[in-house]
Amino acid sequence: MPFTFQVTPVLDVIVVQYGMFGDARGGFAELFRNSEFAAAGLPTGFIQENFSTSVQSVLRGLHYQKDPYAQGKLVMVLCGEIFDVAVDIRRGSPTYAKWAGETLSRENRRMLWIPPGFAHGFCVLSATADVVYRVTGSEYTPAAERGIIWNDPEIRIAWPIEHPMLGVNDSHHPRLANADANFTYGR
Repeated sequence: MPFTFQVTPVLDVIVVQYGMFGDARGGFAELFRNSEFAAAGLPTGFIQENFSTSVQSVLRGLHYQKDPYAQGKLVMVLCGEIFDVAVDIRRGSPTYAKWAGETLSRENRRMLWIPPGFAHGFCVLSATADVVYRVTGSEYTPAAERGIIWNDPEIRIAWPIEHPMLGVNDSHHPRLANADANFTYGR
């Protein structure tokens, strides 16, 4: 069951499509294969795996951890549907302040690779959504956790919901122009 790797207009953000074998009993899929990810130039050293469950219209993000605790994330949906977003916050990048968004669901079998140096967020499109993301780089480090406001007018993300349900922290993040981010493109 091979994977396909599709580049997005934002540098280094990759859509990963996995195959599914199905018959009358159900289905089977490989969600990660070290050799295929390595051949596609993606990291293979995941160090943490996270799970979140959310109800419709919840928006989580835009989150990142500062260097030297930066994380890459491979995001997938086990149940439901989300709109997943990665924002390039690497100073000097040709796609700085640009975003890539992808609808992820169990049905479309897509994952999104978000490298270090990007802010990440998603909104829930279905009644509920169960999201898993594998993390590279550093484990969760509360002192390095930062965020950018979800509706920053400089970034202009085209969220598919108008009135998201936000957590307290997510409603008070700064704009990208004032964010405490220390990423530089090419480092």
